[in-house]
Amino acid sequence: MAARHRRRTAAFAVVTALVALPAAVGCDAVNKALDCVQTADSIADSVTDLQQAVENAANDPTQTDESLNSIEKNLDKIGDKTDNADVNKAVDDLNKAVGNVRTAIKNGDNTPDISPVTDAAGELTKVCTP
Repeated sequence: MAARHRRRTAAFAVVTALVALPAAVGCDAVNKALDCVQTADSIADSVTDLQQAVENAANDPTQTDESLNSIEKNLDKIGDKTDNADVNKAVDDLNKAVGNVRTAIKNGDNTPDISPVTDAAGELTKVCTP
């Protein structure tokens, strides 16, 4: 009876180790996905700030620039942490949209169309969601 208990305990330990191994290997991917989701969430907040800044551009034009800087900073975080092609494409698209808004503002447009930024941020959120 004791031998049967030891074999069962040993078998349980082996199964536990085998189950834990892929989980440990997969943790890095899970952490990257969580980082992506968290950063995409921060970008979504920055896009909301950008929308408000564009609406209030007459009162404080620096808010728009600060919001764009925040989005770019968060995009750099995602780009550094992933090798996922869909995420990288979404990051590139959002960077391009932010650049277009910057160019519009530089060219004198006080109320640039930020819908491409909003759309690109939505796509990023979608591809970051596990």
